[in-house]
Amino acid sequence: MKIAVIGATGLVGQKMLQVLAERNLPIDELIVAASERSIGKTTNFKGKPYTLISVEDAIEKRPDIAIFSAGADASLKYAPLFAAKGTYVVDNSSAWRKKEGFPLVVPEINASDITTDTHIIANPNCSTIELVMALAPMHRRYGIKRIVVSTYQSVSGSGIKGLNQLHLEQRGEKSENPAYPHQIHENIIPHGGNFLEDGNTTEEEKLIFETNKILHSKIAVSATVARVPVFGGHSESVNVEFSQPYDLQEIRSILEKTPGIIVADNPSENLYPTPLIAYDKDEVFVGRMRRDNSIANGFNFWVVSDNIRKGAATNAVQIAEYLIKRFFDL
Repeated sequence: MKIAVIGATGLVGQKMLQVLAERNLPIDELIVAASERSIGKTTNFKGKPYTLISVEDAIEKRPDIAIFSAGADASLKYAPLFAAKGTYVVDNSSAWRKKEGFPLVVPEINASDITTDTHIIANPNCSTIELVMALAPMHRRYGIKRIVVSTYQSVSGSGIKGLNQLHLEQRGEKSENPAYPHQIHENIIPHGGNFLEDGNTTEEEKLIFETNKILHSKIAVSATVARVPVFGGHSESVNVEFSQPYDLQEIRSILEKTPGIIVADNPSENLYPTPLIAYDKDEVFVGRMRRDNSIANGFNFWVVSDNIRKGAATNAVQIAEYLIKRFFDL
């Protein structure tokens, strides 16, 4: 089993290596590739140094699986070249998410969308993953008509640039290469991605489109994305309108039994999900569950996950685990 990590030096790429080690995938050969400026340098995996090579050299090594975290442009250029060699590509960028014929996968929900002929698999946006993890079991039981979601996204969602900007501003310094058009320290910015003609942003559009592609649904989705001065962990306030009456305790029971979900919901003890609770964990945390009495069949909840782990690295590694189990005789 040869596994390549493309973009191994980045924030998500490093987390992918960590998660690969923690989950102990059956790797006979690990290939680590990065941009030209990193070629020849080393990175660690399970306490051993590995030399970074070019993406072109990684292609020639014909890995069984290549996990990408190198951005959309690199993925559009290189993923088809890996696929042509028979490699299964798991891509963390936005490059393939909207394209027909390329499954957008959260393994707990729709791993069966992957077939033997699927050689490029898209990893969803981090905010979408935690949202659909909570929505999927509810939708199967009651059917969802409409969702209104507001996100509170940490700066790590913008990579090193976002983290650096917040660090500098906390020290009273100004970033020369800011991730955001405004100060993020002691501020909230209702802006994620680029603005579109209809007034939505690209981050909001991802939530709308990706939710329905993953759930194979036609749910009406209204999304507002905000960036908050938190280093890691995305939070979301979600309002759901079901197609039929629901039982609140049954929803709680369903979520408690759902793999990958942890219910943290005890208001009397101030128990609810926060980014600190979710830090460096693979689970998605759900709380503040309550009826919305302003509409028929309305339901509110709050959901949090570590956007670098389940929102990116862990989900990609879980897809790799599924590929190994499903298509390789190991």
